[in-house]
Amino acid sequence: MKPSKEHVQSPCIEICVLNGEKICLGCFRTLGEISQWQQMDEKMQREVLQKAESRRKSSDEKGDSDV
Repeated sequence: MKPSKEHVQSPCIEICVLNGEKICLGCFRTLGEISQWQQMDEKMQREVLQKAESRRKSSDEKGDSDV
């Protein structure tokens, strides 16, 4: 019996606007992370979620929306 891949929900909130660093201002993933999401395994997806959360917090601390 194969272990099933646990589904990791995409952080996309359908506000797809990239800043100058090609980071989405809606989900805080990079363009590369967004385009590769479906091919990533669960571990990689969770790592991306952690990075995106860190970017969001950094943006909140700076008080700007251009990460």
